[in-house]
Amino acid sequence: MKKPLILTLFALIALASCTQTKEQNTIVMDNSKKSIVKQELELVQEWDKTFPKSEKVNHQKVTFVNRYGITLAADMYTPKDADGKLPAIAVCGPFGAVKEQCAGLYAQTMAERGFLTIAFDPSFTGESGGEPRRMASPDINTEDFMAAVDFLSTLSTVDADRIGIIGICGWGGLALNAAALDTRIKATVVSTMYNMSRVNANGYFDSEDSDSARYAKRVALSQQRTKEYAQGAYERGGGVVDPLPDDAPQFVKDYYAYYKTPRGYHARSGNSNDGWNVTGCQSFLNQPILCYTKEIRSAVLMIHGSEAHSLYFGKDAFRDMTEGSDYAANKELMIIPGATHCDLYDGGEKNAIPFDKLQNFFQTNLK
Repeated sequence: MKKPLILTLFALIALASCTQTKEQNTIVMDNSKKSIVKQELELVQEWDKTFPKSEKVNHQKVTFVNRYGITLAADMYTPKDADGKLPAIAVCGPFGAVKEQCAGLYAQTMAERGFLTIAFDPSFTGESGGEPRRMASPDINTEDFMAAVDFLSTLSTVDADRIGIIGICGWGGLALNAAALDTRIKATVVSTMYNMSRVNANGYFDSEDSDSARYAKRVALSQQRTKEYAQGAYERGGGVVDPLPDDAPQFVKDYYAYYKTPRGYHARSGNSNDGWNVTGCQSFLNQPILCYTKEIRSAVLMIHGSEAHSLYFGKDAFRDMTEGSDYAANKELMIIPGATHCDLYDGGEKNAIPFDKLQNFFQTNLK
């Protein structure tokens, strides 16, 4: 007697999974035959940085593509006396800045110290591709770091086994996220970091850490999406406040002193001008970025100023990365006495960026 054909729910799910896997494999195989296509970007060739050009390094514009097909623009700095395959470092940040600001300063300075470096604009910002402009994504922006590693790994002048990254401000958290995911990253420096998921979900100093506060944000952003779709245009949220109110918090005054004055102003910088799209950071509200930092096996150096309003992000991220971890021995938190958040952008009056420490860290861990 023939047994009846009875498929349980689990059998149906398994059957569907097998069918889907076969289809996905076919798609992957088809995609593997396609070339990665770079978008032609209009890149400024003259020196337009917020810091002086060094005579110790060679500079050139380069482009590379992330796995979402977005072409990213970068400044590459190479020591003039370079010989053989070099250790390399990719730099990005702060969140809302461009590579012509402090990321470029970090990159050029580390190139003076013997590393091949790139400072890149993330997706949707600066000279990089991606539409619409001034959007952010926990996933895509983590991918931007990994795409920078893709690019560096394939250069004939780079030792692919000696690649590190530097993330500044909001890109500090994203650098940690990338280090937890990409084992090609052998060393990570995090400078004056923000956790962008935490600040978007909980507000500054966790002052909005409640379901009612988050719900109000979700309502406002949802309504904003409807408005923008209906009008067919996105609205900017505004960069650093200008004019500066007399009663502004000190950290806002610090931001103004960097982004809105000749010290750090740049025409392509969102923070210097009209900021992110209003809905630009919406996905950070419920997509945490630092879930697996405890599993980072490579070396991490975190740097923060003792007077930085953002210090709590760095302290908590370091604690979460090291407490109970089997890989805490090569992790370090360095507190710069007297330094504010923006002092670690360009050194400030205190010359606060510990470049000697960074050089030693990368030389020790990229070998």
